[in-house]
Amino acid sequence: MIDRTQPVHPQIAAILRQRIADGTYPAGSRVPGVVALSAEFDVAVSTVHRAMAALRGEGLIITWSGRGSFVAGSADG
Repeated sequence: MIDRTQPVHPQIAAILRQRIADGTYPAGSRVPGVVALSAEFDVAVSTVHRAMAALRGEGLIITWSGRGSFVAGSADG
């Protein structure tokens, strides 16, 4: 799934982007936390933070401290 010969965080961002697009993570839903994602992809938490930052920058997710990250597009997020 992950090509370790290439930068990993853009690959993780692409996978999460695809999951949002295909409805695995629908609008308004909570995205798994960075610890869970780092375990899933077997990478450092900081790598997942970089991927999530890219998605936030694209406006695909919104993060609230203490609540987690949610897929953008729902008014009640």
